[in-house]
Amino acid sequence: MSFFDRFKKPGGPRIDPLNTEAAAPMAAIHAASFARPWSTLDFERLLGERGVIGDGLFLGAGTKPAGFVLSRMVLDEAEILTVAIAPEVRGKGLSIPLLERHLDELSRRGIRTVHLEVEEENHPALALYRRFGFTQTGRREGYYQKPDGSRVAALTMALAL
Repeated sequence: MSFFDRFKKPGGPRIDPLNTEAAAPMAAIHAASFARPWSTLDFERLLGERGVIGDGLFLGAGTKPAGFVLSRMVLDEAEILTVAIAPEVRGKGLSIPLLERHLDELSRRGIRTVHLEVEEENHPALALYRRFGFTQTGRREGYYQKPDGSRVAALTMALAL
């Protein structure tokens, strides 16, 4: 705990780096967020890779993340692989400090450009990314499959740090 953590409002959100111990709760959040969820093993493998970093959103004294962001870094570029917030805490603006801290960490590690892709109908995510200055760089028709079997485009976006 840092000196400044003593002055934070009790129960407030904190952002901490993630390791493989967070894989199971990450998989549960991901399953509640996406039609094609990743498994605990998927998250363990990703978090064990060199060049992959994850930040978790923790509430109060909780030890399980209530949300997370995961990126892969290569040279001076990074790709945000996934961002997810637990359903019970969505809509409270918690993704803002999570993404802010994550982008700051990427910048400190020498990342100059961040890429991502997002379902074109995911309006909350698009609003979040645009808030941070991400701009659309491309479109992949029929990229994501929805639970009803229909397909929707992915938008590719980038941000210069």
